[in-house]
Amino acid sequence: MLNANSRNLVRATAPILKQHGIALTTHFYARMFQHNPELKQIFNEGNQQSGAQQQALAMAVAAYAEHIDNPSVLAPVLTHIANKHISLGIRPEHYPIVGHHLLASIREVLGTAASDELIAAWAAAYAQLADVLIAEEAQLYAAAAFKQGGWTGWRGFVVANKVVESSEITSFYLRPADGGSVPDYAPGQYISVRMFVPEWQLMQPRQYSLSDAPSNDYLRISVKREQSGSLIGQVSNLLHNTVNIGDVIDLAPPAGDFVLHQDRSSPVVLISGGVGITPMMAMLKHLIKTGSERSVRFIHACRSAEVHAFKEVITQLSVQHPPLEKVIFYANATADDRHYDHTGYINLEKIATNSILPDADYYLCGPLAFMQAQIKSLQALGISSDRIHAEAFGTGGVA
Repeated sequence: MLNANSRNLVRATAPILKQHGIALTTHFYARMFQHNPELKQIFNEGNQQSGAQQQALAMAVAAYAEHIDNPSVLAPVLTHIANKHISLGIRPEHYPIVGHHLLASIREVLGTAASDELIAAWAAAYAQLADVLIAEEAQLYAAAAFKQGGWTGWRGFVVANKVVESSEITSFYLRPADGGSVPDYAPGQYISVRMFVPEWQLMQPRQYSLSDAPSNDYLRISVKREQSGSLIGQVSNLLHNTVNIGDVIDLAPPAGDFVLHQDRSSPVVLISGGVGITPMMAMLKHLIKTGSERSVRFIHACRSAEVHAFKEVITQLSVQHPPLEKVIFYANATADDRHYDHTGYINLEKIATNSILPDADYYLCGPLAFMQAQIKSLQALGISSDRIHAEAFGTGGVA
């Protein structure tokens, strides 16, 4: 536990970090990669080049400083980070390296304002944070390793099938190359895929939601092909263009804290935009596979029928499974389209009578602005925040 003086010193830096945090984190990453280039393969190079990773870290460091008197407030954030860490293979031995470069960066960026006393306070604060994350990650690693079919680190999986779901999204059915079994997972979780990116001369990990129900003999991811040559499209294009049936790719075990609450009997409302449909498919298929009688509303928005993944599946399931009602929005619909219900963007107020259920749990996934808009709409319709669960793809959070 930090003493009062150390807490005061760290807390006093919060305003500085909010104002200059990105300069600090940019310096930190450049410094760390210069001295420890082997760590580049752990981090998303696209997020590094776009600045998204630097911004996310700056916000996290500022939040930690602001809540240093009661870091338990950040428990959900730390759980999210811990899950990301185990999906990337971050281990306890990495923390001293990161801490060394973070403290050096604070001193180098703040200059004379970074007194020895302040650096000592931040060293103690970082050690406290590292201990919390290491302990939580140890539990997650152990759980991943000891479950039936589980593992930690990277494991080779064979591409058993490759199915085009839309003009942008393709599913990959993956089975263990070692002939072993597939672990169970919570609907909503993701796996990391690791591939070599020639343009960057780096191994690069990317997280993709598991898009089918657990308890199969395969893992399925459904990957959107991002714009070719874009910072965020390096791995997705490699998967679409170069990975074929019979190829082997490296996977980390399932992880993630955005999951279906299976201990509840409340109705379920699944709200997604674009490729955000992928974890919703896992949740929906699990509910149907397990014979759940929970009412389900499946609300999805996309640009058009051409990019609408799983449209035939969703239509069939809505007919075969009475507790499920679908509501599909197309921004651009044609007279020949059969699988949509409304045109334009999702308007929850418009469909509130049948689709907004006061006692339901709401799960949201899609672009950040999309989720922020839907959360605002749900709150305006009287849904409490503890009933709203959201997943942001990429780095950072929803709030």
